[in-house]
Amino acid sequence: MNRRKFLKLAGIGAAALALYPAGKAQAGIGFSHGSPALSPEAKGMLIDITKCIGCGMCYMACQQQNGLSGTQKEVLDAETWVAIKSYEVDVNGSKEKRFVRNQCFHCNDPACVSACLVGALIKTPEGPVVYDGGKCMGCRYCMVACPFNVPKYQWDSPFPVIRKCIFCADRVKAGEPTACASACPTGATLFGTRAELVAEAQARLKAEPDKYVQHIYGLEEVGGTSFLFLSDVPFEQLGFPMNLGTRALPEYTQRALSKIPAVVVGGALLLGTAYQLTKDRGDK
Repeated sequence: MNRRKFLKLAGIGAAALALYPAGKAQAGIGFSHGSPALSPEAKGMLIDITKCIGCGMCYMACQQQNGLSGTQKEVLDAETWVAIKSYEVDVNGSKEKRFVRNQCFHCNDPACVSACLVGALIKTPEGPVVYDGGKCMGCRYCMVACPFNVPKYQWDSPFPVIRKCIFCADRVKAGEPTACASACPTGATLFGTRAELVAEAQARLKAEPDKYVQHIYGLEEVGGTSFLFLSDVPFEQLGFPMNLGTRALPEYTQRALSKIPAVVVGGALLLGTAYQLTKDRGDK
């Protein structure tokens, strides 16, 4: 390669590297994944498993509020957004039952929102993660991304959409408690600002350290969730996913995606240089 050719290739490489930051900023890669900043007044739920009697009132309230047709069961589906599962656990040598309700956790920085290619899932500043079926293209990436296996697909519908708990988003926005919290007869489900609920959970752990497992599930898991749980038996015995880490899952994909422009530019430079060298040899 002569001096002229070398300078030409060097110039192309310098131009590509100079354009890289601008292209990265234009694409929005590495800056945001679609979730707005949570309001200081963002709402949440505190569920105290020691107070739950498995009555199903939260399930029935959810069905009525959202016009769902499912039957009460222990697993979520497209028509069941709140499921209650019973567990037999060992407490001081005796077998006892504990009831655990399952629904969308409404993560502070949701993986489902990050995975959605068309913006059908949105985390609102008030706390709920809501869904727009009109935008959904049916890829079901949100189902794969969710660490809690919550979103469900309408497999039996000719025009299927994703279905899950929406945290009574309209009620929450209007300053009203969720339907399930209003229906709970034992106080097992509390509604309020997330900050207030964290303080309440911490106060209960401090007041009765021998009663509760000293952990607030959802406080830090996957970056924190809007739904928080207290228990008197280890969470792993109650079907809760463990070892999820404290970093929001979209941070991992964000870091990976931020490398893509550099890989593309570097690859293009490498292939361009190889092509030019091969071409030069062929011209000789």
